[in-house]
Parts: sequence; structure tokens; C-alpha cells
Amino acid sequence: MCTNGVNTAQFEQMLDQLDDHVALEYRWSHKLAHTAEDAGYENVSENLHRAQALLADVRALIDESKMALEDDAEAAASATVRLV
Repeated sequence: MCTNGVNTAQFEQMLDQLDDHVALEYRWSHKLAHTAEDAGYENVSENLHRAQALLADVRALIDESKMALEDDAEAAASATVRLV
């Protein structure tokens, strides 16, 4: 459905694609953190684990955006347009 010139279904798919991309980076940062830890690079490992936590926050915000999209699209669809 299009609302205010935006196809909300396509927009939601794009948010899903963004989430998939961030999920991949989340997994890579986790793997690299453990590789660094195994090699004795404690500072690198710690930084990568912090990056992983931030990527988890990003994914949570993307989920919140998807829920907000539904709410906003519903609110925008109930708007009345009148010719003056």
C-alpha cells in the first residue's frame, strides 16, 4: 500500500534488508573478536565486542522503525484530503 507517496511494503522490505546486512556485520564482529582473543589481542577483542553490542542496538532500532512504520502508515492513511 502506498501512503504519502511511499510504498510501505517495499519500505518494510528495505528495512529487512538493512537488518540482514547489520546481522551479518554483527556475526563477523563476533567471530573476529574471538579470533583476536585467541591470538592474545585483548584490546582488539574488547573493542570488537563493544562494536557487536552497538550493532545489536542498531538492529533493535531497525525493529522499532518497522513498528513505527506500521503506526505512521496507519495514521497517515486516516488523513482526510479536501479540495479547496
